[in-house]
Amino acid sequence: MLSRRLALALPGLLLGACGGGAEPVAASNPSAGPLLALPPEAPAQGGLLLGRTRPGSRVTLDGRAVSVAPDGRFALGFSRDAAPAAELVVTTPGGQTERRSLAVARREWDVQRINGLPGAMVSPNAQQMARITRERERIAALRKVDSDLPHFAEGFDWPAHGRISGVYGSQRILNGEPRAPHLGLDIAAPTGTPCATMAPGRVLLAEDLYFTGNTVLVDHGHGVVSLYAHLSAMDVREGAMLARGQRLGAIGATGRVTGPHLHLGLHWFATALDPQPLLPPA
Repeated sequence: MLSRRLALALPGLLLGACGGGAEPVAASNPSAGPLLALPPEAPAQGGLLLGRTRPGSRVTLDGRAVSVAPDGRFALGFSRDAAPAAELVVTTPGGQTERRSLAVARREWDVQRINGLPGAMVSPNAQQMARITRERERIAALRKVDSDLPHFAEGFDWPAHGRISGVYGSQRILNGEPRAPHLGLDIAAPTGTPCATMAPGRVLLAEDLYFTGNTVLVDHGHGVVSLYAHLSAMDVREGAMLARGQRLGAIGATGRVTGPHLHLGLHWFATALDPQPLLPPA
C-alpha cells in the first residue's frame, strides 16, 4: 500500500486517478498525457520528488541527465543544503521541450551534542582510516547504480517502530568536535527488534562497516536506495530480491553508536534524502 503522504501527491504526477480513496492509476495511453506532470507541493531540502513525462522523453535537472522509466516516471532528489531553485527540462522524442523552474523550500536543522564516545571511534587511527576509505569507495560505487526497478514510485513503509532518537539534517557534535550533518532517521528500539525493507527491491550490500556496523542497502530503482544501519543481524544476502515488508535483519548497536537503534537512510544516487516525510503517520 502506498504511504498516505505519497498517495496524496501522486494524483499530481500520474496521468489519471481514481476517486474514492483508490490508488491512482496511469492513463491507458501515457504518450497522450501532459508533457510534464509534478505534484502541486514544492520540493524541500532533503526531499524526493516523483514526476512523470511522456515515454521516451529526456529529463535533466540542473543539466544532469535523469533516467526515465518506460512509462515516463522519474525521480528527483534534493540535498540537505540544496539551492533555493532548480531547473527541470523535459524534451520529448519529437523535440518538444518544457522548462520548469522549481522552488526548493528551505528547512531549519537541529544540533545534537553527544559525549562519551570511545576516542578511537571519534578519531580513527591510520589502520582504521584505511578501512574507512575502502568502505567509502565501495559505497560511492554503489551510489552510481541506476537500475530499471520500478519500486521507487510505489511508496514506503516503516521498517520498524520505536522512539525517534535522531532526525535528518541535524548536526552532531561528538565529544565537542563538530561533525557532518546526520543524514538519516534514527529509530530507537531494543536489540533484536525485527527490521524490514521499506519497499520492494534488490539487496546491493549486506556487510559490516566501520561506522555503521552491520549495514544493508536496498535498491528500489532509478537511483533510489534505502539504507539500514547498526543492525545486530543481517538476514539477507547481496543480490536477493525482497518483497515489501520482508525482514532483512534486526535492530542493534553495531558500529559507532551509543545505544541500539536503526539508522534509516534514503538516497537518490549520492544525494542523501529525508525518509521521514515519505513514511505513513506513525
